[in-house]
Amino acid sequence: MKTNRAVRTPGGLSVRLDVRALTVVVLLLLAALTASVALIGTGDFPISAADVLRTLVGKGDAGQEFIVTELRLPRVLVGLLVGASLGLGGALFQAVSRNPLGSPDVLGLGQGATAGALTVIVLFSGTADQVTVGALVGGLVTGFAIYVLAWKRGVHGYRLVLVGIGVSAIVTAVNGYLLTKSDIVDAARAVVWMTGSLDGRDWAQVWPLLTLCVVLVPLVLANSRGLRMMEMGDDVSSALGVRVERVRLVLLVSAVLLTASATAAAGPVAFVALTSPQLARRLTRSPGPNLVASLCMGAALLVTADWVAQRAFGTGQLPVGVVTGVVGGVYLLWLLVTERRAGRI
Repeated sequence: MKTNRAVRTPGGLSVRLDVRALTVVVLLLLAALTASVALIGTGDFPISAADVLRTLVGKGDAGQEFIVTELRLPRVLVGLLVGASLGLGGALFQAVSRNPLGSPDVLGLGQGATAGALTVIVLFSGTADQVTVGALVGGLVTGFAIYVLAWKRGVHGYRLVLVGIGVSAIVTAVNGYLLTKSDIVDAARAVVWMTGSLDGRDWAQVWPLLTLCVVLVPLVLANSRGLRMMEMGDDVSSALGVRVERVRLVLLVSAVLLTASATAAAGPVAFVALTSPQLARRLTRSPGPNLVASLCMGAALLVTADWVAQRAFGTGQLPVGVVTGVVGGVYLLWLLVTERRAGRI
């Protein structure tokens, strides 16, 4: 069955449309919205899906308005934005490194953001806002260090991954040292943050993430053509007019910003950035980085995992990072076995 179609606009512009990929994106958006409505209705005061939708359009009663718009909607929006940012950031890293293991989880960006947050918690007993800033700075510094260390007449895939693994090991050791030097209260607070959670998230976390996504997502999509051509190799891409290092730098900086801001908002939520691009590619069966599908997959995956964390364990609620860690760990083992059988590792 033919899945690619050419669409011609009245102005004479011809656009190739991948029907299967578009269908997958629409279904993922519907899944994310459905999980979001279910998550908003979940809690000590259950609200039906119909009442949630009525409240969202301004037709709920005062109690429902407060619970939905002030308590639960910000958490869900943070989950959607964090998942989308991690999914898109993971797709960019995997496309640039040309390696399915080239994700922020493996490259050490999450550990770098954790180091920044731990520094603020342990050394300065900082507030929640200061911890967020520390995590953002830690992620950016780690990303810059990886880029500089991996540079040798350009940044190439396996070197980027190997340098990232080394930096990740160093930063993980630093994190362990910081934990051993903290008192019991700060250590408990740090461990909760390191798990990755959406508990207590409010509008203060929504607006910075939304602003960053509004700026970076169009920038990334504007460079997606160059990213697709870079999959043929740097020499071929340069011959076709792609400014390879410029495109690579823009996309890597965007990926670092997306990942660091998501980690700053929700903690190091494990494996979403690793699994989302791979799952999206398997669903679309489309070559290329599948940026939009990865973004939608990340959003759907995280809000669904948060719903599972709240509902699947009776009265006990788990941080969302525990659920994504279990699912992602199983997926990573499967991916390693698959890559080994294919002779790629």
